[in-house]
Amino acid sequence: MPPERVVFFIDYGKILRMIELLFVFIFGLIIGSFLNCVIWRTYKEESFLFNKSYCPKCNHDLNFWDLFPLFSFIFLKGRCRYCGEKISFQYPLVEIITGLLFSFVFIQVGLTAELFFLMVIMALFIAIFIFDLKHYIIPDSFVFSGILVSLIWIIYLGIEINYFISAICASLFFFLIWFFSKGMAMGFGDVKLAFFLGLVLGYPNIIVGIFLGFLFGAIIGLIMVIFQKKKIKSEVPFAPFLLAGSFIAIFWGSNIINWYLSLIK
Repeated sequence: MPPERVVFFIDYGKILRMIELLFVFIFGLIIGSFLNCVIWRTYKEESFLFNKSYCPKCNHDLNFWDLFPLFSFIFLKGRCRYCGEKISFQYPLVEIITGLLFSFVFIQVGLTAELFFLMVIMALFIAIFIFDLKHYIIPDSFVFSGILVSLIWIIYLGIEINYFISAICASLFFFLIWFFSKGMAMGFGDVKLAFFLGLVLGYPNIIVGIFLGFLFGAIIGLIMVIFQKKKIKSEVPFAPFLLAGSFIAIFWGSNIINWYLSLIK
């Protein structure tokens, strides 16, 4: 009898999906590199569109082979080619995180219009997160860009008043905290950020995002006090916690709400 023939089935759909995912990740690395530039140039009050990239330590102009996302950092062993100073680990970290977040969003929504909207939102989340964490301030240019993109997306979907009400209520809530604490409990940048997040999340996800933001802030703040990294009255940037809570609310807000409602029934 002739030997049995072994037939291999190639799932071209999965292969195509993996190729798309790889391209999305690489695109995320590139955008992450751009975000690093935007964060630095915004802090230095320089244009990130027309000036050449340069080493922040020696100010030497960088060539294109010094700017390959992640790979340049690895090839240069984390040091500037021209002055030998260490390159901040922020650069590859932001690039990797952006690539991973873009890939995650692609897995969740596929190659759709929502993918491109969420990519922009994730990029802005990362920029605001890093900037507030390092400099204790939220640039208006980041927040207003997010508001503009969110408004365009809402108009594209068909104007839903829910998102506007969520934005106004969230912003008002933070404004009252800022006003009655005289800016001690919260900066005014958080008030504007809340408006942006309200447009992204809508009701009731904005409640989940804010609640988780305060929860994360309380937990991390308590840990830092216990380990004497901060005092009770020390200033702690709140935007990173609020953005972390909002990220969870975007993708799992409905599940969290349904879980909570099931507990109180």
